[in-house]
Amino acid sequence: MDEEFEYNDAEDLRFSVERYEEMVRNHEQYFFDAQAFEGIIDYFIEKNDPIKALQVVEYAISQHPYAAVFLIKQAQLLVVTDQTQTALSILKRAESLEPSNADIYIIRGNIYDKLELYDQSIGEYETALVYAEETDDIYLHIAYAMENKGDYIKAVEYLKRCLEENRNNQDALYEIAFCFDILDMPEESVNFYKQFIDNDPYNYAAWYNLGNAYSKLELFEKAIEAYDYTIIIKDNFASSYFNKGNALANLERYAEAIAAYKQTFEYEQPNAEVYCSIGECYEKLELMDEARSYYKKAVKMDPAMAEAWFGIGVTLDFEERWYESLHFYNKALSLDQTVPDYWFALGDSHYKLGNVDEAVKAYEKVVELSPADIEIWLDYSAILYEQNKVDDAIAIISEGIKINPEAAELYYRIVAYFFSKGNYTDAVAYLELALATDPGKHEILFEYLPQLQNNKAITDIINRFKL
Repeated sequence: MDEEFEYNDAEDLRFSVERYEEMVRNHEQYFFDAQAFEGIIDYFIEKNDPIKALQVVEYAISQHPYAAVFLIKQAQLLVVTDQTQTALSILKRAESLEPSNADIYIIRGNIYDKLELYDQSIGEYETALVYAEETDDIYLHIAYAMENKGDYIKAVEYLKRCLEENRNNQDALYEIAFCFDILDMPEESVNFYKQFIDNDPYNYAAWYNLGNAYSKLELFEKAIEAYDYTIIIKDNFASSYFNKGNALANLERYAEAIAAYKQTFEYEQPNAEVYCSIGECYEKLELMDEARSYYKKAVKMDPAMAEAWFGIGVTLDFEERWYESLHFYNKALSLDQTVPDYWFALGDSHYKLGNVDEAVKAYEKVVELSPADIEIWLDYSAILYEQNKVDDAIAIISEGIKINPEAAELYYRIVAYFFSKGNYTDAVAYLELALATDPGKHEILFEYLPQLQNNKAITDIINRFKL
């Protein structure tokens, strides 16, 4: 049975879809005009059913073999279903029918981008620019391809062109911030967004990205001001409250930070990251019950959040509940063994519990992961020194000095160890090195060995360098 159905307006879409499904179900052949087929195809695309959409395309092509629009849609759907080579073949047919259709070159550019053939991808997009009426998204595609090539400077150029064509292209406005971040050019990012805002002062995304750029420069007061402008323009923008909270926390304005973090709950569902950030602020305020409560909310929502497990351990450590803290430090380490602070805290708790061997193992891991951390060399060696393993303590500090030759603290500590051992020659030699590195820190020596304040030979050497 042959029936003809014309698609006149949006209200006909449901009827057309029903008639199409009836045709398939009954193994019959109805005729649909091109517009009706487009509507049915788009319906299944919106339903996230590319397989059924492809089936409709095949019917459409059989009835309208010279309509390039259906070949283009077929190619798009083939890309979605990872049939890129077939899609390229289909696009070649579409190009022969309608060579001025920009979508052909955009889709082909997407395919080449997916195949990591970035130069070919860019060539296709440039061809699309010749035929397209609206070019901002094409410039954005070229920028993405440039990023994939690793050419972030060029990517910035194309993102700027995109924004010249359409200042409201939010993807480009955020992407340019990403590129400046990768290029480690926060000053340029600030300058760009300030200029952008001069021409478009009510663009909340520009203010938000300006705040982020200021934060990267650690200009937190200016960042907060930018986030406040963002909130004035778009008061339900949760990310701005969250980043404002981060800036306030960096300024140690923890109570205000907590208030900013909690404002995000008015506009989006709470998430583990916000809970963890609130917990950290309460921890800094030494309100450990509140901190622990929020850290627990974070791990309940995201059991893989190592930082929150660690935070619970820190609150217990503060309360001198060292044995309990071990469980949470180990839990954090089971999720992420690359964070030196986790190992440091684990070692500290073990040492306070008298588990010296376990503490040493943890500190060894810290110096492996973070050899530039001066405190760990001092603490690690102190454990050995307090166990009367003076030679081992000296060996550890010596290793630390090799890696951190400008760290005066390490020189002063090794002086103390040599003096305690009775090796005055080496002690004096290292004292002179310490004073040459930073004479202003000589009090460190007396803090560790107060009796040396009465040693005339030591004070004479110090006074000579002070002069």
